[in-house]
Amino acid sequence: MRESTKALRSGRAFFLCAGLWAGALVGAVVSPVIALDQTPMTVEEAAKLGEEFGVVVGDVDEEIQKELKLQRPQGVAVFEVIGNSRADYAGIKVRSVIKEIDKTEIKNMMEFGRAIKKAMRECNFTVGTYEPADPGDPVGWGVNFHFVGCKRD
Repeated sequence: MRESTKALRSGRAFFLCAGLWAGALVGAVVSPVIALDQTPMTVEEAAKLGEEFGVVVGDVDEEIQKELKLQRPQGVAVFEVIGNSRADYAGIKVRSVIKEIDKTEIKNMMEFGRAIKKAMRECNFTVGTYEPADPGDPVGWGVNFHFVGCKRD
């Protein structure tokens, strides 16, 4: 019985080591991709990419933070949604705060620019927003995820 217990333990150790080794290889492959996501991005470039997507956005500053009762001034505020755009079809709302694009957290305009540039190369992606609920809703604000499909002609 003890021999079989030792064999099981050594088998687990083998799989644990193999898993860690494989994870190290995957990490080595993924690291350059992450580094590419840190390409330089200006606020102006991010704003232009936002307009291509269909929104006029800006950093969440302290005034917007207070108005929307956010814990931290992070994300990008949506000031305008351009009609018949991918953002419009996805249901993005004015006065919402974009907090995530395709599972990438958005803290500022530069992160928004890099994420939306990458996402728009794809046909489908998601945008997570913090937005006002419908009038009369007692909760007030909520998180929404918007599916962005292929560009329509």
